[in-house]
Parts: sequence; C-alpha cells; structure tokens
Amino acid sequence: MSATIDRQPQHQPAPQQSTPGSDPVVLLLVGIVVVLVLGATGYLCVVHRSLAGPIGAVGGVASALGAAFGVALALRRR
Repeated sequence: MSATIDRQPQHQPAPQQSTPGSDPVVLLLVGIVVVLVLGATGYLCVVHRSLAGPIGAVGGVASALGAAFGVALALRRR
C-alpha cells in the first residue's frame, strides 16, 4: 500500500515591524532625558531665584508644545 500525501504550501505570517517609538530602549532613554531636563530646570529655579520667572515661562510653552507633539505622533501612528 502506498499512501500519497498532498503537501500544501504553508503561509507564514509576515513579521511585524515595530515602530521606533515602541522600542523599550528608546522609551527608557526618552524618560531619562526628560527627568534630567526637569531636574536641571528645578535646580536652576531653586539656586537662581531670579531665573525662576523666565524658566517657568519657557517651561510652560515647552509643555504645551510637547503635548501637541505627543498628540500629533499618536494620531500619525493610527
């Protein structure tokens, strides 16, 4: 007795391409940079009281721009 086996081509799923923002190392580095910048800004505000006003103004504008940039990136990935 001879058995014949039909071999069907098996399709392998394509590997998923990760987006650059989802890499854990990139997220860790971005987090470290943000913490260092905020720490340096806080230090300058405590040590040099005369710079607290201008640094606060720049920080407010930077936070608004950062939020807008984050929203733009989130909408772009969809």
